[in-house]
Formats: sequence, structure tokens, C-alpha cells
Amino acid sequence: MASYNRVVLMGNLTRDVQLRSTPGGLPITDVGLAVNDKRKQGDEWVDEVTFVDVTIFGKPAEVASEYLSKGSPLFIEGRLKLDTWEKDGVKHYKHKVICDRMQLIGGKSEGGGQSRSEAPRQSSSQTHYVEPEDDPNSIPF
Repeated sequence: MASYNRVVLMGNLTRDVQLRSTPGGLPITDVGLAVNDKRKQGDEWVDEVTFVDVTIFGKPAEVASEYLSKGSPLFIEGRLKLDTWEKDGVKHYKHKVICDRMQLIGGKSEGGGQSRSEAPRQSSSQTHYVEPEDDPNSIPF
């Protein structure tokens, strides 16, 4: 049976971006994304926030570290991955999203990562679309 694993999210970063590298030298960062949804509870609409961990590799990770900071809006396309590990004899599981593409949302006045001294090189459309340049097989899993 065929399967399909795609995730599309838009939200705001929950923390500043910390860039690091894999042992092979590939740039990588893990970010938290807060995604808001509204649902009706009785007669009122209530905000429901979901927090999602996202891993970004390659050139998009470098772009994220240069232009994004806590609170920055971000659009992510990717796939789900289940991490498993054992600690003190107990198995732990955690889903995260592996980013395949990202799009920076907003401009200078919307907190789009303007904590750096250099302004992003983007057009007046206020979005910047980034795809990995690296071979997808170079991602270490």
C-alpha cells in the first residue's frame, strides 16, 4: 500500500534560531513553531495552540539563522519523522517535522527576523522562498 507523508504549517517561532553543523559539515537547526487554531467551545471561539518541533537542514537553516528570531512568522513544508531513544531503561518517542521547504513571511515591521543588522535581500512582496540546495540523500537519516 502506498503512503504519503507531507506536513504544511504556518506559525511563529517559539525561540531564537541556533545554527550548528552535522559531523559532515551540513548546517542544521531545530526550531519550535507555534501554530494557532480556533475552535468553538460553547458560544465562544477559543484559541488552541499546537507547538511543533521542526528540523531544518542546509541553506534554509543558514537563511533561518540569519533572518529569523523568536516570534518570526514562518511557513514550512516537510514530512513527519518519529524520533525514539531510551533513557534510564524507558523508551521515549517524539514526532517532529523535517523541513523540505520554507517561506519567510512578513517584512521588517512584522518581526521577520530583523534582530540582525543586515536587512534581508527580498522583494517588496514580503516573502522569501527557500529550498534546500543539497542532495536530499545527504540528510543524515
